[in-house]
Amino acid sequence: MGEAAALPDSGRYEPAVRTAQREQAEGSAHHLVAPRGGPTVLRILLGTQLRRLREECGVSRDAAAETVRGSQAKISRLELGRVGYKERDVADLLTLYGVTQEAEREVWLSLARRANSPGWWHKYSDLLPSWFEPLLGLEEAASIIRTYQVQFVPGLFQTAEYARAVTGLDRQGRDEDAERRVELRLRRQKVVTRPDGPKVWAVLDEAVLRRVVAAPEVMRGQVDHLLELSRLPNVTVQIAPFTAGAAAAEGCPMTLLRFTEPDLPDVVYLEQVSSALYLDKREDVNRYQLVMDRLSTMAESRQSTLRFLERIRADY
Repeated sequence: MGEAAALPDSGRYEPAVRTAQREQAEGSAHHLVAPRGGPTVLRILLGTQLRRLREECGVSRDAAAETVRGSQAKISRLELGRVGYKERDVADLLTLYGVTQEAEREVWLSLARRANSPGWWHKYSDLLPSWFEPLLGLEEAASIIRTYQVQFVPGLFQTAEYARAVTGLDRQGRDEDAERRVELRLRRQKVVTRPDGPKVWAVLDEAVLRRVVAAPEVMRGQVDHLLELSRLPNVTVQIAPFTAGAAAAEGCPMTLLRFTEPDLPDVVYLEQVSSALYLDKREDVNRYQLVMDRLSTMAESRQSTLRFLERIRADY
């Protein structure tokens, strides 16, 4: 996702460079054969490897762009994994980068085809804003998801009834669309309970559960669900109580995602009203990591949170 600086075009490739590049391509391509996650992650990984091939050959973005009959911006988007891949473009880039063996090229082209395959959320694409779709793919691939929320229960933890109430706050659209939004949210939650699911660590401001967004029985059911999830070995829930003071409120809603794939950097997801930011620069990630650590320290412990949730449930 972070853009690499353009390198000067060497204009030619020595045999030794070609040989080294083919060896690198072989290792890179096979490394990507079965990555964890869906097409979103595969596009990012494939783009990262194509960028590495280009840089190791000393090819500039201008030269690569000319090869695929496009612009530097097109190469940047391909290398950042933000667009799909045309097989012809990948084939032409491989030729430019000295990857000529048919078996190896087929591995790369097969990866490009898989990167273009729709994710499970494709059937909901009419409901999803374009800026939200990448999060679904990143959640599928994450090994650790940490989130801090100040207004609503995280989407990964919502019951159907609570989700229905939250999505109903936007009264626009058809009733069947509202039900499909709930269905999408529940399908998304499968990542939490799958056998190889990520570790999910959520810090919730007390206001999240004190704010009545639905009928008392719905709120009780949501607290019960949090209690149930809190007992899963891969899930940690902490409540940041009002008594933690103003410092706990200084953090904005955020989600941090970490991956086992070495070519995927940690990502910070910041959702806004009509857009979202995805940050992966090391200094940005570190800054939010420190905030998240501080919030986790100020919040109730895992065991204390269970008791806290029981008290909140009794209030409903």
